[in-house]
Amino acid sequence: MATPPPELVAVAEAFDLPGLITAIAPLGNGNVNDTYLLEVHSGGATAGHYVLQRLNTRVFPQPELVMQNLEALSAHAEQHPLIGQRWEVPRLIANRHTGRPWLWAEGQFWRLQSFIEGAVTVEAITNQEQAQQVGRGLGLFHFLISDLPPERLADTLPGFHVTPTYLAAYDQTLLCNPIGQDDREQWCVAFVEQRRELAPILEDAKAAGLLQLRPIHGDPKINNVMLCDHTGTAVSLVDLDTVKPGLVHYDIGDCLRSACNPAGEEACEIDSVKFDLNLCENLLKGYLDAARTFLSETDLDHIYVSVRLLSFELGLRFLSDHLAGNLYFRTTHPNHNLQRALVQFRLTESIEAQEEQIRQIVAKLR
Repeated sequence: MATPPPELVAVAEAFDLPGLITAIAPLGNGNVNDTYLLEVHSGGATAGHYVLQRLNTRVFPQPELVMQNLEALSAHAEQHPLIGQRWEVPRLIANRHTGRPWLWAEGQFWRLQSFIEGAVTVEAITNQEQAQQVGRGLGLFHFLISDLPPERLADTLPGFHVTPTYLAAYDQTLLCNPIGQDDREQWCVAFVEQRRELAPILEDAKAAGLLQLRPIHGDPKINNVMLCDHTGTAVSLVDLDTVKPGLVHYDIGDCLRSACNPAGEEACEIDSVKFDLNLCENLLKGYLDAARTFLSETDLDHIYVSVRLLSFELGLRFLSDHLAGNLYFRTTHPNHNLQRALVQFRLTESIEAQEEQIRQIVAKLR
């Protein structure tokens, strides 16, 4: 077994671990933080595992606020356990010197959390039962925190999922970076222009009192839902850095957007991109089975517009980044973000073409 890197061992040992670190390895494929899996032995035959992360302080310039949100979430979850079913919120491990669950070391911000044992994630949904469990996982998470006052959480990402803000940034980017003769760019710009009225739909509903601020996950992609490796049931929702006050519709729309496009965000064949109604119905069934009790009829009325909007919003963000020179999203070639924008806009078209069927699914599940 390879010797763990001494610099990572030094960071990890600043936290209150129950034994000796025997292995450290990179974990996951996240685009924001650096994540490592720790194996720790405390004298027993079975090793314990922990997740060590270096937070990206460019994305999260106030990382202590992120951690305060996680502390509030953890404390609330401990007081309101989900009886009769397995559901885990990653535990924060204290710094043995300060008692706080983080560490500043040489200008870098670190944290340590428990690892969800006996669970896996998926990059793409392969059957209807998985879709139902992904929806159930988001629903259980929302149900668990539905009575956590949103004012107890800091807004660590102001403007995140506020589509009018992204549209204004896009307009400024387009002004400074006019498009050329590329047919794909011209198509995308025309697509956005035809849907400007879509951008404020959820924010207007919030301002009118139709929708309310609640605690949200912020980034409930399918690979953030952990499924039991024996039963396949949802047991945790991870990657909690984006937990903040918001509209649950941001989460619902983003989860549906990411889960119900079997071709995926990186699809090369645009014609393969389609919003899958069967996956949508099963995901919503799982979600509403867990979360229906705290949702209003108006909340349900806005499910269709949320999935349409979140797909449009992500396409808008990809297009803006392409025009700006690929400054935000990681890319592998110059037109990578343009291709991603095309995928999301084609997905938006597919959602729009099936509006009546999506609304019928929501009506059947009410």
